[in-house]
Amino acid sequence: MNYPATRPIVILGGMLSSPQQYRDMRATLAELTGRPVHVVPVFGHDWLGMVSQVGWAHVLRKLVRVVEQARAESPGEKITLVGHSAGGVIGRVYLGAQPFLGQVYDGARYVDSLITLGSPHYTHQRMPAWRWVEDHYPGVCCAPAVRYACVAGAALQGSLRGSAQEGMAYSVYRPLCGDGLAWGDGLVPVRSALLEGAQHFVMDGVGHSSSFRRVWYGTPDVVRQWWRACGEMDG
Repeated sequence: MNYPATRPIVILGGMLSSPQQYRDMRATLAELTGRPVHVVPVFGHDWLGMVSQVGWAHVLRKLVRVVEQARAESPGEKITLVGHSAGGVIGRVYLGAQPFLGQVYDGARYVDSLITLGSPHYTHQRMPAWRWVEDHYPGVCCAPAVRYACVAGAALQGSLRGSAQEGMAYSVYRPLCGDGLAWGDGLVPVRSALLEGAQHFVMDGVGHSSSFRRVWYGTPDVVRQWWRACGEMDG
């Protein structure tokens, strides 16, 4: 698709991340598209309350401020929202029009594309905040006004008899998708990252973050691949 050069991109990082981790992703997207790219200033301490909806609301407030800034700089333009890991799940809350702790975000008024990268959309552990999202915003509930695309990495298969990394993958995959032997990005199994009804793109050898694998969703060559695959790149 060809979009105006003023159409903003907003990146919301994952749990315990910091904006610095998305420096290469931001630079690569700006180079590819010529569009303004914003990173929500969420730091490690901002994620400490993520086990509860109150913690999610704190991150949502930061997302709201960045979206407002992007809209002020690019009046009338819709936004492409890129959510890494938990950022993709929180992005689904932001799009919705139902109250979340008394606040209505209705971000679908301003966003017409959500791209999630290794986001744990589905989990067998019915944690309260995740359960709320799936109960209120199942699948691609804001489509067709918003186009959803989910990217999943297939870098590591979980195993109890393999390496330490494979053992750790087993321990985190199993509660998320019910199968510790699944393939995933080292933290999120593929089947948990693919939202029902969204466009899907599975990337071999791509890890969840740079701490899990040298090649991850923010590696420049990987960014170019998922951007093209999601149909968002200009030209």
